[in-house]
Amino acid sequence: MPLATIEPDDLGEGERLVLNFGPQHPAMHGTLRAILELDGERIVKATPEIGYLHTGFEKLGEHRTYNQWITASDRMNYLSAFANNVGFALAVEEMVGIEAPPRAQVLRVLLAELTRIADHVLCVGLQAMDVGAFTPMLWGFTEREKVYDILQVACGSRLTTSYTRIGGLFRDVPEDFPALVTKFLDGFPSFLADFEGLLQQNRIFRDRVDGVGVIAERDVFDYSLSGPIARAAGVDRDIRRVRPYQGYETYDFEVPVHAAGDSYARFLQRLAEMRESAKIARQALERLKPGPVILQDHKFTIPEKRETYSDMEALIHHFKMIMEGHGFLPAPGAEWYSATESPNGELGFYLMSNGTNKAYRLRVRPPSFLHFQIFKKLVEGRLLGDIVAILSSLNVVAGELDR
Repeated sequence: MPLATIEPDDLGEGERLVLNFGPQHPAMHGTLRAILELDGERIVKATPEIGYLHTGFEKLGEHRTYNQWITASDRMNYLSAFANNVGFALAVEEMVGIEAPPRAQVLRVLLAELTRIADHVLCVGLQAMDVGAFTPMLWGFTEREKVYDILQVACGSRLTTSYTRIGGLFRDVPEDFPALVTKFLDGFPSFLADFEGLLQQNRIFRDRVDGVGVIAERDVFDYSLSGPIARAAGVDRDIRRVRPYQGYETYDFEVPVHAAGDSYARFLQRLAEMRESAKIARQALERLKPGPVILQDHKFTIPEKRETYSDMEALIHHFKMIMEGHGFLPAPGAEWYSATESPNGELGFYLMSNGTNKAYRLRVRPPSFLHFQIFKKLVEGRLLGDIVAILSSLNVVAGELDR
């Protein structure tokens, strides 16, 4: 019987209603789908289905040079594209044994933390919207736009930045960049206090998220959860601490942890992480010293354009870097796995080389793919209205989920 024609009297006692939730539904975070079996309003069974946004990014990595694939990394978690850029660039740099200059590393840290703020502030805003609070969502979008203004000044793009290069960044930031970042960081604590006050003691919001979607500490390990979801369940693990990169071990910051593991704990976790990100960003801004933003070894990086017009060696390096079959060539059989702490959790890249300028195998470990697998356990036994409160707190991004 078609769902649209089912009336309450048509269902006999004990019969279940099958309901498609997504992939086109305002409450779904991207093209996600869940097939629900309902007993009244209680979810008896949930079957998640993925693949509606499959892009073949990993296969593209076998047909694009390492620098070309950076544009694909933007489009996984498109809410924090710069963090994807940095994670992939670091994996390649570690595999071939090079390091970005100090100024580039500081800028990467600074922009990665601002990106984390932009991702988290939108996530908590949408988490509020999904349970009926519209104003926090508008506030979140407004604050995210301020970060996007900074990204636009730095690289010319707002959403998909493609700002990194293997060995650094594709260009330096303009002179007014520090002033823009300072202005944002000066106003952010006040915004965050107002935002938290708007929801933390809001009875309707608390009733919708308190005790909903509880993830136990054991679940974190059973389902390979990471990032704010794991830390909101009491697991004190942050890649920036356990495997420092880009000099994170030299920055002063805390790793917030909450023990409750419910949707409200994940809300509080992201608020606390934004405060720490602002603290790191300010420290990075103070460390921003003059210098190159890309490695000056032109066996790995393209010389500046003006040099190619006047220097024959620079022109040769330029052609060698962009011609088919040339560029830097990792050793045949080289393998590498590198992970960074993206806003959603552990973002890992596994690379295998066959000695060419393209990866023989590129495999992504996306947080959203692993986090979506616990969705079934969290919603079964709950009421239909709890789905949005749970899913919004997981922050699953379809571009990263399906790749």
